[in-house]
Amino acid sequence: MPAILMLHGALGTQAQFLPLRSLLEEQHTVYTFDFIGHGLAEPAKEGISVPLLAQQVLDQLDAYGLNAIPLFGYSMGGYVAMYLARHYPQRVSKVITLATKYHWNAAIAAKEVNMLDAAVIEQKVPAFATALEQRHARQDWKRVLSHTAGLMQQLGLQPLLAAEDYAAITIPALLMLGDRDSMVTLTETVEVYRALPQAQLAVLPNTPHPLEKVDPALVAALLQRFLNE
Repeated sequence: MPAILMLHGALGTQAQFLPLRSLLEEQHTVYTFDFIGHGLAEPAKEGISVPLLAQQVLDQLDAYGLNAIPLFGYSMGGYVAMYLARHYPQRVSKVITLATKYHWNAAIAAKEVNMLDAAVIEQKVPAFATALEQRHARQDWKRVLSHTAGLMQQLGLQPLLAAEDYAAITIPALLMLGDRDSMVTLTETVEVYRALPQAQLAVLPNTPHPLEKVDPALVAALLQRFLNE
C-alpha cells in the first residue's frame, strides 16, 4: 500500500492522529512519530527548531526505508512539511497541511508566546494543564511550553519560508484550513496557496484550530482524493 507520514503540531503528539489514522489505514500505510521534546520522544535538552524537527523527519524516513513520500502536517507539523518540500524535494512526493500558520513576524510570535505561560494556563485552564502533563508523559510539560515558545520566537525573528520559497515548491500541495480557526488566517493560507505552482485549497466548514475538533472523516476524504490523484 502507498505510504504517508503524518507530523503533529506544537504541543501535540502522534496519538492525536489516531481517529484520522484509523480511517486512512485501509488504503495507506500510515507512519507517525513524536517530535523530539514531545510525547514519548527523547526530551529536548537545548530547545527545538524547525530545521531540527525537519532533520528528525529525514532520519525517520531513513529508518523506515522510505524515499519520496507524501507528508501531512497539522499546524506546526505543516510548516515543517513545507520546509522539507522546499529544501529536500527529493524526499517529498506531495505535501498536505492543515491549520498551518505560514506568516511569522516578531509581533505574531509575541502574541502566540504570550499564550504559553505555564502559570497562567494552570490558573485559568487547569484542564489543559492536566492534558499537557498527560500527553507529554516523558517530558516536563512546562519545558515543552518553553521550547515551543523558543521555536516561535525564532520564526518571529527569522521566518524560514517566504513567497519565493513557496513558488519554488513544484510538487502537488493541498492546504486545508478550518473556517473558524482563530490562530491561522484565511488570508495567509490563500497567499501561500496562490504562490505554490501546484496547489489545491480546502476550507473546512464549522472547524476551529484544535485537531480534536476537526472532523476526521472529512479530512480523510479530502486526503484520499488528493493522494489518489
